Amino acid sequence: MTVERGDVFGYLGPNGAGKTTSMRMMLGLIRPTEGTARLFGRDPQESIDALEGVAGFVEAPRFYPYLDGRTNLKLLAALDGNDAASLVEEVLEVVELSDRGRDRVGGYSHGMRQRLGIAASLLRRPKLLMLDEPATGLDPAGMRDMRRLVRRLADDGMTVLLSSHLLAEVEELCNRVAIIRKGSVVYEGKLADLRLAAGLSYRLRTTDDLVARRIVSEQDGIEEVRDTPDGRIAFHPADEQVVAKLSGRLAEAGALIIELAPREATLEELFFDLTEDDADAADEARVSQAIDTIEGSP
Repeated sequence: MTVERGDVFGYLGPNGAGKTTSMRMMLGLIRPTEGTARLFGRDPQESIDALEGVAGFVEAPRFYPYLDGRTNLKLLAALDGNDAASLVEEVLEVVELSDRGRDRVGGYSHGMRQRLGIAASLLRRPKLLMLDEPATGLDPAGMRDMRRLVRRLADDGMTVLLSSHLLAEVEELCNRVAIIRKGSVVYEGKLADLRLAAGLSYRLRTTDDLVARRIVSEQDGIEEVRDTPDGRIAFHPADEQVVAKLSGRLAEAGALIIELAPREATLEELFFDLTEDDADAADEARVSQAIDTIEGSP
């Protein structure tokens, strides 16, 4: 996969798919058994210099719990050298921890430790920030604050690689994504293209859904008819003309339309289509075929 300059890149996959392992390889923490990783064209296995301009954390940041947040950052700044020590107050302000900088990290909430981890990363003035599940375990307010922080950093021109299980977070923040399954990339590209590949589905409710379901199932140009948990009939039409013809047939049969609404697939639905072992084969084939069509178009 390729993260491009300026991306907020979502890195998605089920547990055990290989996200954290591959991020460790990218940061030079473990050696790959095959394949390569390049950061700005440099191999982190060959030289520590490859990590220049790169920062972040895998799984969870670690600090001395008996020291305060400011002292922890000063120790890390001393390791980095250069002008990192002069940035301690600035990065505390960026992550909104200036007023808690003198408190022991052992007393920090989970969300505060995550933000302190980002502050530590910012001491390196990174061009690429790599974050592994930064919002996991946070309460709703903490998730909101984390999203705002990542968005602010991206708006300032930083490239962000974000591994996350929170698909709503990825949908809100990321412009490009990679979805992996069992160690292989099953999709990489723009989030908008992934949605386009899935196509529009429709939700239908009528005065006689038994008749309506039979008509929908028999209609040419309609695929994947199913019942939704909220009592609607869902289907994928070939185009809008098919929907128009369906409307006429329903009226003729006395199944008057109460609701007929287009619905764009959510990232969660697309994720499950591409990663679940028991995912419907027709769904996965349809998405994969449409992705191939988009990638092959000019």
